[in-house]
Amino acid sequence: MSFLVLILTILIEKLSHWRKAIQQDQWWYEQLERCAKLLPKQPLLAFILAFSLPIIALAILLVVLKPVLYGLLLIPVHLIIVLYSLSRGDVRAALGPFRDAWRRQDTHAASLAAQRDLLIQSEEPKGLLQAVQGYLLWQGFQGFFAVIFYYLIAGPLAALSYRLLVLSSEQNSWPQAAGIATRLLHILDWLPVRLLSFSFALIGNFITVNQALMHDLLCITEPADNLLSKAGRAAVEAQSNALGEQGAETLDNIWLLLVRSAVLWYACLALWVLFF
Repeated sequence: MSFLVLILTILIEKLSHWRKAIQQDQWWYEQLERCAKLLPKQPLLAFILAFSLPIIALAILLVVLKPVLYGLLLIPVHLIIVLYSLSRGDVRAALGPFRDAWRRQDTHAASLAAQRDLLIQSEEPKGLLQAVQGYLLWQGFQGFFAVIFYYLIAGPLAALSYRLLVLSSEQNSWPQAAGIATRLLHILDWLPVRLLSFSFALIGNFITVNQALMHDLLCITEPADNLLSKAGRAAVEAQSNALGEQGAETLDNIWLLLVRSAVLWYACLALWVLFF
């Protein structure tokens, strides 16, 4: 069923606007606010309470629906949860103004676009392009690959848990909860980031990826976004100081790297379903 759900996810993502309708996060922010007020002096317990309620509710729903119609009703539930857990917005559309300005070699406009649309600040063009390259890789990972990874190994409960942690880490109204979620994500990202980096090595330049990750591959303190940025940029041999069309092309190459990695993951899953 997992493979069918993932195929349907891709079809719905490409052919409809259902994802935008499903991805309503206000309920989660209100849940965090209520629990923070309920236990103001115990942020850890408050966060655990806020986090556990939707997960328990989903678990009960899955148990109730499993015997109904041979479990067919589980398919739409799984599909909705996976769609909800995917990335917010369209990362390629968000990159558009920056990409156009960079192609024109207008670094000032590119810097303003990156600050406005991507929340990225950098005074030097070299650091700016590298930050945007890393942003694209990280959004692809957190918005798709990590969700797919945890859905495959633990079902919709894990996929929803990952998305709720990401949402919690990005909110500013409750810093304690954001800190807890960030620490948990550091643990959860360790394995899927390395699997995706290995995918980059298979699809891109294996030698440069190996050189980039040799010292940090098994390090538990290396931030996952830094590791992924190094792996992805090494796989396509992206330059940090490339201006004009050459610099914009590195973003296209990174996007194609993510797409080919997704195809690789789906192919591996299909082989697993066929033979195991």
